[in-house]
Amino acid sequence: MQGDPKLIETLNALLADELAAINQYIVHAEMAEDWGYGKLHESFEKRALKEMIHAEQLIGRILFLGGKPIVTELTEIKIGEDVPQQLEFDREAEARAIKAYNDAIKLAAEVGDNATKDLLQDILNDEDEHMDELEELLDQIEQMGLPIFLTTQVG
Repeated sequence: MQGDPKLIETLNALLADELAAINQYIVHAEMAEDWGYGKLHESFEKRALKEMIHAEQLIGRILFLGGKPIVTELTEIKIGEDVPQQLEFDREAEARAIKAYNDAIKLAAEVGDNATKDLLQDILNDEDEHMDELEELLDQIEQMGLPIFLTTQVG
């Protein structure tokens, strides 16, 4: 099947975002592990794995539409120096992803590709969930203070 070229280009842009997110989350996960924050490590790693699934889904859809997945380009990766900065950088990345997925869903609807629209909506739902998790962690830091928050992340 030959898909809309603009939609394929958009899917590749989303793929670049997902590949960057994988790297950012993995580095943050390993930093948290190195600092002894096992629960935070698991949280970052879980999100990285979900982003890998998103990348796989996008690659499959690009191929189905007759496009060529571009895996050599990544959007900007921002590595935090400490836990609050990591969470803020991840929140910013998720906010950009949510906007990008909403725009892509509109495009898919405009070109009449409802299957792609449905796939993008499913991924958007996951990104919304990621945003909720990150905002929850940032709220906990604000409410508890960083030292107490970090004690809850050991283990």
